[in-house]
Amino acid sequence: MGTLRPDGCYEIDDDDRRTFEEQGFVHLRGVLTEDEVAELEAVYDRFLRREIEVPGKDYCDMAGDYGRDPSDYSIVNVMLPRRYHPAWQGNVYETRTSGIARQLCGNGMTIDYDQLLAKQPYKEDAVFAWHQDMAYWPDTEDRRTATFWLAVDDSTVANGCMRFVPATVREPSLRPHAPIFGGRGESHALATELRAGDEVVTVPIARGDCTVHNERVMHGSGGNTTAGFRRAYVVAYRSEDTVRIERELGFTHSHNDEGEVLDTVGVEGETSA
Repeated sequence: MGTLRPDGCYEIDDDDRRTFEEQGFVHLRGVLTEDEVAELEAVYDRFLRREIEVPGKDYCDMAGDYGRDPSDYSIVNVMLPRRYHPAWQGNVYETRTSGIARQLCGNGMTIDYDQLLAKQPYKEDAVFAWHQDMAYWPDTEDRRTATFWLAVDDSTVANGCMRFVPATVREPSLRPHAPIFGGRGESHALATELRAGDEVVTVPIARGDCTVHNERVMHGSGGNTTAGFRRAYVVAYRSEDTVRIERELGFTHSHNDEGEVLDTVGVEGETSA
């Protein structure tokens, strides 16, 4: 089980590494303290209140199309908050998870993107469809990925915690994905489907805990039937070479990236033609 050391570093153990490799995800407890989460939460809520400007499609609803009124969003999605609020760069979450990413994936890992995902209260349609992250990204040789999902609120079955299908990390190819609400011009969300025999692992976690997943494991989450928010803060690490290639292609993980760039993502012969 991972341990937060007095020097502020988080040390994982061999069981954590084995679980991440074999299952495609791992649950790490107590990555951040209560005080550390509270400090991040103050900035997080400024994004939700629109006090920090996020242009274009980088403030959207991942449970609906781009035409949905913000007052009716079910999953408030903020892409690249560290771009739009540079003071957040190098915060305690980034600093601590960078060390964990190296422990899980080796040297040469860097932040690829960050994201805020907040399910509003009583939104049963706040469902994040089943998907594999690699379906959203350009195909590169070095696919090492450690995507951290921090629970800003206790994440429960009732408010839509993460769910994984571990067997997908051993399948020879990604599952077919398709846009949910039309093409990339209407919505960013992609989806695939469960198959007969798929074993779903539901992972409720406490505030300050993280799940970490790779680029292949199929995952999603259910709606929020509770009176409170379900807020998550995502930071994804990939190899320095992969991030360099993405940027050279014009791919930044922004929903405002050029349409012709977004149309080329996915793995040829698997998720894309």
